[in-house]
Amino acid sequence: MSPKTSESSGGGKAGGRNLMTPGRVSVIALAVLALIFIFENTRATKIRLLIPEVTMPLWMALLGTAVIGALCGAYFMKRRI
Repeated sequence: MSPKTSESSGGGKAGGRNLMTPGRVSVIALAVLALIFIFENTRATKIRLLIPEVTMPLWMALLGTAVIGALCGAYFMKRRI
């Protein structure tokens, strides 16, 4: 087996790739900050959805918006590859 195809048993690497890249660390940090922001905003608020007006906790609206944004980003990144 050549050195390029052998499995690495080094610390923090799987299959020769580093799991904690700077990009992944920054995405995790931003996700944690977004979750802290979302769960700090707990008061009820009125939100207008085209025609109806609903009252819901602000954290639920922020979390829903973040999930929709993440799904859209994942979809477009998948199409790009």
